[in-house]
Amino acid sequence: MKTNFFNRPLKDLIAAAVFLFVCLFLVFAGIWAYKTFMSSPPYVDPERYPVRGIDISAHNGNVDMERVAADGYEFVFIKATEGVDFKDRNFRVNYDKAEKAGLKTGIYHFFRFDRDGVEQALNLLKAVGKRRPDLGIVIDVEKAGNPDSIPKEKIQSRLTHMVEYLNLLGHRVMFYSNRDGYYEYLADAFPGAPLWICGFSENPIHAEWSFWQFNHRGEVDGIEGDVDLNAFCGSREEWQNFLEGDIWPYSDKD
Repeated sequence: MKTNFFNRPLKDLIAAAVFLFVCLFLVFAGIWAYKTFMSSPPYVDPERYPVRGIDISAHNGNVDMERVAADGYEFVFIKATEGVDFKDRNFRVNYDKAEKAGLKTGIYHFFRFDRDGVEQALNLLKAVGKRRPDLGIVIDVEKAGNPDSIPKEKIQSRLTHMVEYLNLLGHRVMFYSNRDGYYEYLADAFPGAPLWICGFSENPIHAEWSFWQFNHRGEVDGIEGDVDLNAFCGSREEWQNFLEGDIWPYSDKD
């Protein structure tokens, strides 16, 4: 004779409930441990890294740049485009508000491994127009969100074409990536290029870098929800040198 779940002995029901509770506990404990120990931001010494900033896209909603600046942040990287046809819907308003608030601006493009580099540059340039961002243009190079079937050599070739096209038109180019992306796609193909690195340790990478994205869950006045926090690698004097174009081996100065 068949028995349903509720006709089982009480001890079996209790055992099943305990098992379910333990499984849920382990899941939530794992999530808590990851957030606490694996993705917690490192200590970023304000004396060593006095210049701080953020990066944003439409995902961050309506950003009050005046309040961001008043909160002590000095620069912002703003998403403009992705691939050959995607344009961030908040790019123009974010850029205009950032300039009005006196924030130093950078513009970034999410690079698609499966699309032509020059076509991606053209999509970006249509959005950028005549703007000349203080921090130049950033090409975001990372595996997440990209197909894993494209050969490394093809990716580097497309990146090279995009960089050369942007340089040809006088734009200063920097790369963004995490540790894995840097060593796989950038280290050997673009040695010495300005780098914006994402990392959650006090020594994010064994190479020179210009900007460090150290926190994905920052709280900044003027922004609802989490926002990425960044630091410039250098002193106030080095910051001024960077803004004046003294650290751009991969492009001509304006």
